[in-house]
Amino acid sequence: MPIRVWDYLPEYAAEREDLLDAVDTVFSSGQLVLGESVAGFEREFAAYHGVPHCVGVDNGTNAIKLALQALGVGPGDEVITVSNTAAPTVVAIDATGAVPVFVDVNEDDFLMDTSLVEAAITPRTKALLPVHLYGQCVRMEPLRQLADAHGLAILEDCAQAHGARQNGRLAGTWGQAAAFSFYPTKVLGAYGDGGGVITPDEEVSERLRRLRFYGMAQQYYTLETPAHNSRLDEVQAEILRRKLRRLDGYVAGRRALARRYEEGLGDTALRLPATVPGNEHVYYVYVVRHPRRDDILEALKAHDIALNISYPWPVHTMSGFAHLGHGPGDLPVTEKLAGEIFSLPMYPSLSHERQDLVIEAVRDVLAKL
Repeated sequence: MPIRVWDYLPEYAAEREDLLDAVDTVFSSGQLVLGESVAGFEREFAAYHGVPHCVGVDNGTNAIKLALQALGVGPGDEVITVSNTAAPTVVAIDATGAVPVFVDVNEDDFLMDTSLVEAAITPRTKALLPVHLYGQCVRMEPLRQLADAHGLAILEDCAQAHGARQNGRLAGTWGQAAAFSFYPTKVLGAYGDGGGVITPDEEVSERLRRLRFYGMAQQYYTLETPAHNSRLDEVQAEILRRKLRRLDGYVAGRRALARRYEEGLGDTALRLPATVPGNEHVYYVYVVRHPRRDDILEALKAHDIALNISYPWPVHTMSGFAHLGHGPGDLPVTEKLAGEIFSLPMYPSLSHERQDLVIEAVRDVLAKL
């Protein structure tokens, strides 16, 4: 069988009984929307992070959008983030009417270069949006210092960092709010779309609950702030409750696979992931780098291995964001990485045998370049 960069079927086979029981629990509950499964997941996900509030929403994009709105970000404001990210990070900023302002990333770890942030702050800057990319945290202490000095909010994009830590502190607990995606590929993934926001702030939490439900404080009562339906699905919430109990095990499995990649490929010309000092990486994706990336990917097809690039087109170069006025060379590190990075298969149910096939194939291709 072909080896893909991600595959949920082995996990489903192992967890099928519990997952089907989760579905039956919801269908038998008598409440299919915003019932005990959503409420229970919100309590448990908040408790996992040691914060008082979690609000479940329908996807990770809306988690960012609604969190920004709950933090007071709106038309004309600026939000500082990166272009080396999934497009939804920036789509969510744009959806609030705010303007995304990009800074470049570090060449070794691909994360926001925090030394560039202060120069990007203007009187219109309202928030900093660090992206904890590929499974590890942006250097948060300098960002907190900048936010405090300039009166800015921090919203963490934790879509790829469930369970990651920096100096012992969980991703998502550094700022005023943190947005998570529970898309199926994630470290904590649903069996469909899902998202959530955690926050220590009760007022932010209350705003989020209104924003996810048409702008109403209670179901079908007076509309306070016009908004959309962005509720987390009850079935996905119950599945997430079950999987949350296994999250630390998923992370341990990913780290074990990362160690095997390092052992098998550490002596090759590939540049393997670099971990920021103090970080505990969860390896949402295992991103490597080589100047002949495209040749490697083409050659691996002969081995029936299909890999992925995260991300081949920096957001600032996409035609949908041409109105921001960026051109080639604006973010040189981001643009260079886009031509060299690719991801090896990474998911806890990847067997050692199939991982060894990937390692052997990559070594064979590299030897023939």
